[in-house]
Amino acid sequence: MVFFAAMPAWAHIGNKDVFEQVTVGPYTLFITIRTPTVIPGVATIEVRSSGAPIDSLTITPLLLTGEASKHPPTPDGMKRSKDDPQFFTGSLWLMGTGSWQIRFGIDGVAGKEVTSVPVAAAATSILKMQRPMGLMLGALGVLLVLGLVGITAAAVRESRLSPGVAPDEGRRKRALIAGTVALVLACFAVYWGGRWWNVEAADYAADMHKNSELKPTLEGDRLDLRLGDPDTEAPGGWLEVKNSDMLLDHGHLMHLYAIREPEMDAVFHLHPEAAGTRGLAMTLPEMPAGTYKLYGDVVFLNGFPETETAEVTIPEGLSKASLGAEDAEALPAGLSKGDLGAVYQLPDGYSMVWDKPASITANTPYAFRFTMLDANGKPAGDMQPYLGMAGHAAFVKTDWTTFAHTHPEGSAAMPAMMLADVSTNGANAMEGMDMGEAVKPVVEFPYGFPAAGRYRVFVQMKHGGTVETGVFDAEVK
Repeated sequence: MVFFAAMPAWAHIGNKDVFEQVTVGPYTLFITIRTPTVIPGVATIEVRSSGAPIDSLTITPLLLTGEASKHPPTPDGMKRSKDDPQFFTGSLWLMGTGSWQIRFGIDGVAGKEVTSVPVAAAATSILKMQRPMGLMLGALGVLLVLGLVGITAAAVRESRLSPGVAPDEGRRKRALIAGTVALVLACFAVYWGGRWWNVEAADYAADMHKNSELKPTLEGDRLDLRLGDPDTEAPGGWLEVKNSDMLLDHGHLMHLYAIREPEMDAVFHLHPEAAGTRGLAMTLPEMPAGTYKLYGDVVFLNGFPETETAEVTIPEGLSKASLGAEDAEALPAGLSKGDLGAVYQLPDGYSMVWDKPASITANTPYAFRFTMLDANGKPAGDMQPYLGMAGHAAFVKTDWTTFAHTHPEGSAAMPAMMLADVSTNGANAMEGMDMGEAVKPVVEFPYGFPAAGRYRVFVQMKHGGTVETGVFDAEVK
């Protein structure tokens, strides 16, 4: 009981829950997967369907890569809401840490289809026992010990007597000795059981997921980034991650957001490149001086995404270099200036507008819509894809505890989505994607804020060769 009462929880940076909008054949699914914070644990799944009507949905958990991904277990059926026939709910056990996928089997008026959504499963907390439950279990435990002692003493004192015969003094003494021995043994059993449980709990805590460490080094205007984990057996006590251990995400090993503290009044979306076999590096563009919080998104070979964090201090007049072709920046008003509103004026006369809900609540899935307007206030007609998509967005809590880099399709990492698609549909599943499709000036990002508080939202869209960053504030209830 004392051990459980003292258990802490670990914060998680990145996308814990998954919000994904999937179109497969004539069906469109808005999928929300709330991953467990303990492993093994239960993932809860919600699906809202549109497009062709759906008769039934099934869900199956299986690993994203490896031999196990080829042998799915028996699927479970999702439950249709009685009040809303387009809304389905279900739950699945995720039995181990790693990259999983939830496979959805669709049966509707247009036939059967299959699609998968990747899920990163990792233990990020230890559940705290509720005090009333602990007190009740403690009282029951004491009752069990006393019952064991009483049964042992009664057995020695009376079990061999005929009914109605009173035990003599010798039997009562032997019963007292037997009860004392039973009490001592029971106490030792409880003590050693507690010791065993503490060891098991400590092992679980040691195995809890911790993101790799990001170590930035600034030499002149060159930023070097090293990624690794503490390892007493490695040289220098640190095991560095190889670049070959990571997958390209929209053509880059890392998507790096640098946000100036504490006002969030400068943000840069950068893309360091591989520097040899280990580590990444880049020449920084011109940046206002100050301390920046770094969020580096990477995806490992098994499809497991991580957001690595660090800080770096930029001195005055560090660099005069210009932004890279796929990099982006914004210099919005600071947090202390108040809410930025639903319209963000861009430097070249264009503007970005957020179709902002009147009220936003935590743990609720939304499709946040943003529109690019030209200098005349009309929907921009010169839109282009940015990193292969209509846009990118980052949702950052102002206390720096939450960061989520999302895309129009959802919050799952694109390399993991590709692995899930290949696992479901075969090696050529990604072929035939129309990357030359015209980009509209409107983009939607499926997302749900994980907790109440204030957030700043950074949205990147591209028009006429210029990457723009719109900045908005959200107060989440």
